[in-house]
Amino acid sequence: MLEGIVRDSMHRLATKQLRKDGYLIANIYGKGLENISAAFKRNEFIKALRVKENIVFEVSVAGTVYKVVVKEYQKHPMTSDLLHVDLMVAQPGVRTNYSVPVTTSGTPIGLKNKGLFIVHKKRIPVKCTVENLPEVFALEVSALDTGHSILVRDMKMPAGVDCYLDPRVPVVGVINAK
Repeated sequence: MLEGIVRDSMHRLATKQLRKDGYLIANIYGKGLENISAAFKRNEFIKALRVKENIVFEVSVAGTVYKVVVKEYQKHPMTSDLLHVDLMVAQPGVRTNYSVPVTTSGTPIGLKNKGLFIVHKKRIPVKCTVENLPEVFALEVSALDTGHSILVRDMKMPAGVDCYLDPRVPVVGVINAK
């Protein structure tokens, strides 16, 4: 479990000192909860995100454990260092927006016909409760030929999960290479 500290001061100099000491600035929020300004060791946070198996993961701040989801992050424009992260508490029974990753399996037929495999959407925005949240959308792409795509309407959404993308939006496809 990822351990964090509560930030006492919100001043710019205190934030700079935390970043200099190797901390990542974070905000933890949720519906009906008071916002928490926290800080995590940057390297530990990145390692925890790389090995996590679910979209929802646990963090501990000041002795309280929260199940959270990464909603947004900010990187330094020149160095691409992680500067700030927003974590939303995943509350049971509350419908909210999540971004679910898309995974593919198989090799499209269109690659043998000089096609190029394109992933149009790496994540699909859905609205559901944390209990109904799918971990991934797994797509079988071995039947795709050049000019064919898998659209949002072709994907099977689990019960209680709503996708608000246009049904005609392609998720993956094979295009003709020039």
